[in-house]
Amino acid sequence: MAAAPSPPPFSHALSAGALAGVTVDLVFFPVDTIKTRLQSAQGFWASGGFKGIYRGVGSVALGGAPGAAIFFSTYESLKSAFSTLSPSLSPSIVHMLSASGGETAACLIRVPTEVVKSRQQTQAYGAGTSSLRAARIVLAQEGLRGFYRGFGITVFREIPFTSIQFPLYEFLKARVSASAGRARARPWEGAACGMLAGGVAAAATTPLDVIKTRVMLSPTPVSVGKVFRDVWANEGSRALFAGVAPRVAWISAGGAVFLGVYEAALDLIGRR
Repeated sequence: MAAAPSPPPFSHALSAGALAGVTVDLVFFPVDTIKTRLQSAQGFWASGGFKGIYRGVGSVALGGAPGAAIFFSTYESLKSAFSTLSPSLSPSIVHMLSASGGETAACLIRVPTEVVKSRQQTQAYGAGTSSLRAARIVLAQEGLRGFYRGFGITVFREIPFTSIQFPLYEFLKARVSASAGRARARPWEGAACGMLAGGVAAAATTPLDVIKTRVMLSPTPVSVGKVFRDVWANEGSRALFAGVAPRVAWISAGGAVFLGVYEAALDLIGRR
């Protein structure tokens, strides 16, 4: 039987996570733009349609690397700590708790970039507004709190998402490596596992993503409950799955790139 894999050093997880984050954000940004416009209360075409699908990419390029770096370094650290301090916990619970902690930490950076990005993607401040200009408008009109519009619903969405994605991802990786008699899955195998796990998690959490998008795009502060009631009453249950196809496609492919690049970068850097 192959030995259990050892966790990567903190600095390696930080560097590999940063590379994975900026890679997946830049590659799949157009799909995210289409998904956001489909979920917008203005409607797809009024929000820009297929025009300017890289609008808002500046904020994502700035926040993607540190957000992913914080996620993976926190995830790997918590995974090691839980396994050491509570060895009786099942691997699925360890992965669920560790991923939830990593996402919560990453959201401190990710949410401000999401706010700016979503405003630009839907042309909330006009078609020619830069990321920096959009950030200044948010600050002037809403203060620092404006950058954290939707923080609660984002965390509320990400914890269920990662609670599905990462236990499934780690389970699939373990099965693949065990069947091959190896301690670790190859990067391309990790990419395949990430694609499947990401797609399942994306489909299951689409309603939370729709609510999150509406909260962030609202011109005034609004509660999650009110947004949900308005969507349900005015647009029906189908609206809660608006953009599900591009979301699943984007996150499935993104999961393959994100986790594949992460595993490849760890191998390149050297896990030990």
